[in-house]
Amino acid sequence: MTVGARRSVALSEIAQRTAIDEAMIERLARAFYARVRDDALLAPIFAARIVDWEAHLERMCAFWSSVALMSGRYHGQPTTMHLSLPVDARHFDRWLELFEQTAREVCSPSAADHFIERARRIAESLELAMANHSGVVPAKGQRLSSEASTL
Repeated sequence: MTVGARRSVALSEIAQRTAIDEAMIERLARAFYARVRDDALLAPIFAARIVDWEAHLERMCAFWSSVALMSGRYHGQPTTMHLSLPVDARHFDRWLELFEQTAREVCSPSAADHFIERARRIAESLELAMANHSGVVPAKGQRLSSEASTL
C-alpha cells in the first residue's frame, strides 16, 4: 500500500470514528482560546505576544487541522515559537486542563478523546523541548519548573 493510500485509509478511519471536520476544529479553537484569554495564569502569557487574535485563531485552526486530520494546512515551527516563553509545568497543566474541558464540552466523546490525546503529546513534547533548550535533560517524571526554566 502506498503512503497516499495509507493516509487516505487513516483519514477515513478518523472521520468515521470521530466526525471531526473543519467546523468542529474552529468551534474548539475559538472556545478554547476564549477561555485562555480569561485565565489568570495563561492570559498574560498570550496577551504579551498576540496582537491579532483573529490571525492567531486562523493559525491554530490550521494547526489543529493538521494535527487531528493530517490535512497539512499548518506550515510553521511550533516548538521554535514556544522555546522562549516564560512558562513551566503549571502553565502546561493549566493549558491541558482548559483544553480538555473545552474539548469535552464542544466535541463528541470520540472527537474529544482524539484531540485530547494529541494535546497531551504536544504539551509533553513542548515541555521537554523547553527543558532541553534551557540546558536541562529531565529524568523520567521530572517537570519544567519556574526557577529559570529548570527542573
